Amino acid sequence: LDRHSRIGNRPKPCDSTKQQERHYYLLSQLQTLVKDLPSSFQQRLSYNTLSDLAQALIDGTVYEIVQGLLDIQHLTEKNLYNQRQKLHCEHQALKQDLVRKHKDALQMCRSHNLGLLKSTHQTELETLELRVREEQKMMDKKIVAEMDQKVIDQQNTLEKAGVPGFYITTNPQELTVQMNLLELILKLQQKESQSGII
Repeated sequence: LDRHSRIGNRPKPCDSTKQQERHYYLLSQLQTLVKDLPSSFQQRLSYNTLSDLAQALIDGTVYEIVQGLLDIQHLTEKNLYNQRQKLHCEHQALKQDLVRKHKDALQMCRSHNLGLLKSTHQTELETLELRVREEQKMMDKKIVAEMDQKVIDQQNTLEKAGVPGFYITTNPQELTVQMNLLELILKLQQKESQSGII
């Protein structure tokens, strides 16, 4: 009995054949999808890279990881957009309050103080405009920093998952390659889910 149970735990030849077939299928699909990409990018994708990518995609885990990363990215983008909108609304409210305050002050002002009051109003308005610009600049810097961090997180996660071509880099050319690789993975995932393979 013991000898039989040990034999039963060995990987069946059928499994490795299925894996090989799946690998060939994924590789041929990737080779077809690559043809839609710019030729400069096609040249950077060797047969070995595509073969390694097909190998990484066999069990479907990478699809789930990529989908999870995209969901996080979309949530982050939405959150940052909402923060920026909120800041914009706060600034609009501050400007409206200041204009109302100035209007009220002008109505109550005596004519000989009018020049001084208008000058004060102009200074207050310029100060507010400066504050608004600074706060918007800070918000934009925060958005860029957070999105850069998301890219690093994605690179790190995909590298750890063993997806070829992914590692932490800020090189624009390498980032383009990684974006194109992600596009390939997403297109292949879409194709497979439409045909009911996954």
